[in-house]
Amino acid sequence: MNRVPLGRRVQIINCLVEGNSIRSTERMTGTHRDTICRLLVEVGDGCARLMDEQMRDLPCCRIQSMRFGPMSARSSGT
Repeated sequence: MNRVPLGRRVQIINCLVEGNSIRSTERMTGTHRDTICRLLVEVGDGCARLMDEQMRDLPCCRIQSMRFGPMSARSSGT
């Protein structure tokens, strides 16, 4: 299987982090959207592993969380 060069991978992740869609990232970088999605899954798995390894025994006094998903858009009062 062909590997996307590191520079292109960084460019793709930067586009996604800046809020671009997968299709616009596809157009800007010239990379197929299936490749972008595979890279996104790979980065997500790496982040999950990093958090599992590094974020242990934290002295948390208060925790704040946000609701995600379809219910959060409806509960905004609109």
